[in-house]
Amino acid sequence: MPATDIVHAADPNSQEALDALRHSCAHVMAQAVQELFPGTKITIGPAIENGFYYDFDSPHRFTEGDFPAIEKRMLQIAEGNHEFKGREVAYEESKEYWSAKGETYKLELLEGFKGQTLTHYTHSTFTDLCRGGHTPSTKAIRHFKLLSVAGAYWRGDEKKPMLQRLYATAWPTKPQLADHLKMLEEAKKRDHRKLGPALGLFSIEDLAGPGLIFWHPKGGRMRLIMEDWLRAEALSRGYQMVYTPHIANVDLWHTSGHTSFFRQNMFGAIEVEKAEYLLKPMNCPFHILIYKSVLRSYKALPLRFSELGTVYRYERSGVLHGLMRVRGFTQDDAHIFCAPDQIESEVEGCVDFALKVFSTYGFDKYAMEVSTWDPEKPADYSGEAADWDRATGALEAVLKRRGIPYKLCKGEAAFYGPKIDMKLIDALGRPWQLSTVQFDFNLPKKFDLEFVGSDGGRHRPLMVHRALYGSIERFFGILVEHYAGNFPLWLAPVQVKILTLTDAQIGPAGELAKKLEAAGMRVELDSRPEKIGHKIREATLEKVPYMVVLGPKDVEAGTLAVRLRDGRQKNGVTSDEFVRRLTEEAALKKTASTWE
Repeated sequence: MPATDIVHAADPNSQEALDALRHSCAHVMAQAVQELFPGTKITIGPAIENGFYYDFDSPHRFTEGDFPAIEKRMLQIAEGNHEFKGREVAYEESKEYWSAKGETYKLELLEGFKGQTLTHYTHSTFTDLCRGGHTPSTKAIRHFKLLSVAGAYWRGDEKKPMLQRLYATAWPTKPQLADHLKMLEEAKKRDHRKLGPALGLFSIEDLAGPGLIFWHPKGGRMRLIMEDWLRAEALSRGYQMVYTPHIANVDLWHTSGHTSFFRQNMFGAIEVEKAEYLLKPMNCPFHILIYKSVLRSYKALPLRFSELGTVYRYERSGVLHGLMRVRGFTQDDAHIFCAPDQIESEVEGCVDFALKVFSTYGFDKYAMEVSTWDPEKPADYSGEAADWDRATGALEAVLKRRGIPYKLCKGEAAFYGPKIDMKLIDALGRPWQLSTVQFDFNLPKKFDLEFVGSDGGRHRPLMVHRALYGSIERFFGILVEHYAGNFPLWLAPVQVKILTLTDAQIGPAGELAKKLEAAGMRVELDSRPEKIGHKIREATLEKVPYMVVLGPKDVEAGTLAVRLRDGRQKNGVTSDEFVRRLTEEAALKKTASTWE
């Protein structure tokens, strides 16, 4: 745990400077908490994206009502302009220090650093065990806000004590803090965990268990639209649809290696006729078995297998989060088996497909990362240096040729191959990890995959994992938050709601509904004996893109009063014009109404 210098950053908004500010703020928060709540033990307090947290073991149960007092004391400490001082200490000295203070969690952390030199960082009366990365003094800590409290198992292990995690944010300037807090407030309004059930899209049922999603009719309708669009696109790009089981004999997972490196994320065994079966956490071994079912020729390559396959992973309850982190989810999974000379064109096809997904669903901002190996640690990775160089080169060449900026992340690849991660940026400027193009040098070798080359010899194909939505559930949750439930017409579960003023309009309203349905529109008719204002408010809360208010004058004139979701109203519209406008807007997959 070597020391890291104090950060003197010319740019206060550089990632290094922001991390230093937030990590320093975490130390100040820990000091304030220990002073205000005696008996509190400290653990770790890292900087995270847009903020920081600190985990505490305290006899006091923290609530948001404690935040003002903690913030007040933090500000008092910061105003003291205390210098952050780092000091290298031997393992035994550090152990003696934390033992004297009764900090059992620090002592446990030390166990991983026996015989090493460590660093203690001190400001004011507070000392912490950390690698460093601090502002020169507490003076820089001015603009911060405590956000929430949550439970967190020590070291992420559910068998260890449950701690209390205080989340907070910190920024270099007051306007930046204000902007961030404003964004968080807007994010709360868009929270898919509230909007989804409120709009009748999905639910999570306690009786069934956490992390399992129930799709209601409206959500199911949207999901079907998303799946049908993706399947049609995949078929047009040469993919072949496959379907595979939900469980498999444990021997398959031994061969793939999942029981060695992924067992903690798999559900328990199911005994069938004295044999053990496991729910699949991934689709890849199943697609490999389809490939391996016959000996393939180079003339048949590339083979692109695609499946909307439901998988199951044992996620701990503490990390479950609405649709974003679940225990059962459906991946738009594809695996491409190809010859080495085909790999670059296949990668480009995957990138094209991903960009089509982004643009179709209304995301015009994204970021790309290429994760590759650390050539100084070849033993940590599968495959030869030439494999890694060729695969990484193919990924980079495609992005360069397309003029797409990317970040190269050395040493951040999985052991089995390099990858492109594509992060979309939503309406609030938040990045979401979504599409992935992942090489795999490991599984083709484990399953001894082959194809017959033009030379008549046996060769090993290259394999690429490709996911675009990532998972239907997660992508759906992102869409809910991106659009705040105001889905584009082509995606909206109900596109038109017809509202009658009196029973006399029920007949004409039914005829209009049939005409719209014949044109492919999804329509609901509200003919209840309620006041029209009440019907409009309900349809507005349901975020229906278009409402038709049908009264006696409209029926007599043979026209429609059309109310748009944003509150605008168009009077005197003929039914033919209405159908034409809506079918055009839906066909073009516009993200907003084209009606001026």
